[in-house]
This record gives sequence, C-alpha cells and structure tokens, in this order.
Amino acid sequence: MKPPLPHLHAVTDERVARRPDLESVATALAQGGGADLAFHARGRTLSGLEHFQLAHRLNHPPARLFVNDRLDVALTVPAAGVQLGAGSLSPADARGMGREWWIGCSVHDAGEAKAARLAGADYLVAGPVFQTASHPDETRAPLGLGQLSDIVTIGLPVIAIGGITADRVREVRATGAYGVAAIRALWDATDPAATAAMMAGACTA
Repeated sequence: MKPPLPHLHAVTDERVARRPDLESVATALAQGGGADLAFHARGRTLSGLEHFQLAHRLNHPPARLFVNDRLDVALTVPAAGVQLGAGSLSPADARGMGREWWIGCSVHDAGEAKAARLAGADYLVAGPVFQTASHPDETRAPLGLGQLSDIVTIGLPVIAIGGITADRVREVRATGAYGVAAIRALWDATDPAATAAMMAGACTA
C-alpha cells in the first residue's frame, strides 16, 4: 500500500532547476516539510538529461519525489508519483509503468477534472488559482476560490497551484482542497525550512 499523498508540493521550473543552490534549498525544504512534502521535477524546456539530473538532485528523503510528464525519468529514480499534462500518456497507461505511483493530472476547470477522474487519475493539480508571477504570460484567467471549490466536488484529492503563498494556504484549504503546490513561495523563501513547515502545518490544521 502506497504512503499518503503529500499535502505540500514544491514544484520546479527551468529557473529553479538551474539554480546552483538547488540542493541546499531542497535539503532545507525537506527538513521543514518532511514526509508531507513532495518535490516535483518539472521543466518543460529541459532536455531529457537535465530532467534526469534534476530528479536525482531532488531526491531528499523523507520528502518524496514526483516527476512531471517525463515517465522515462520517473522509471529511473525512486519516484513516488507522476503528474501528467495534456500531452502526456493517459493515467491508465502510466499506471502500467508504475503501479505504486500516485498518478495526477493537471486541470484548469471542472470539465477537465471530470475527464481526468474518468481516465483514472489518483489526484488533480488545479490552477492557476490566483495570478502568478511564475507564468506572467499565462492566458487563462485565474480560477479563484469558487471554481476551485467546483473542482473539489469531483471527488479526487485536489492540489491547488498558482499564486499560492504561505498566507493563502488556509483559505485555499477552506474550499476543501487537499493541499497546495508552489514554486516561488518555497524556493525563494528567506527561510525555506520554516516556510515549508508552516505551509505543511497549515495544510493539515
């Protein structure tokens, strides 16, 4: 039986993936979040080798490692889960590659959430909930808490992403969302360990 899905997800992008201090910050985040923290090895323009190296650099137990999109990379590292985008394999196909993985899908509205559930996803990453500095060219309007609540009613654990800060965790959780994911709020924190501990605690309070 696989361990529970983490409530706090620290997601990388290309900028974070190429930071020279990545491993030291990851170590601090893992100290703060513990087993309730998942690192997501993610970077849409990373080469296969870069994605592979990133996944290895994010392997910091007791935090758990998730790999976004690159299932070939997930097969080579101790991945606890994968997150699938619109161009990825289906959840059913992914499950055939890693039966112990948590398999999630990125969704942007209730319709996509329903489709992901029917396709066999274990959890959803829904966003952007708020305006986000990580994707200034994002053309989708933020979901807001109302649409996030609609996605929660689909019945799968929902991880909210997009503009998530430590101060917003409790209001996001009030919608029924299972947890939160962030890039800047965690990787750019002045005290990563304390921030991860605070956000993980707010997710389960």
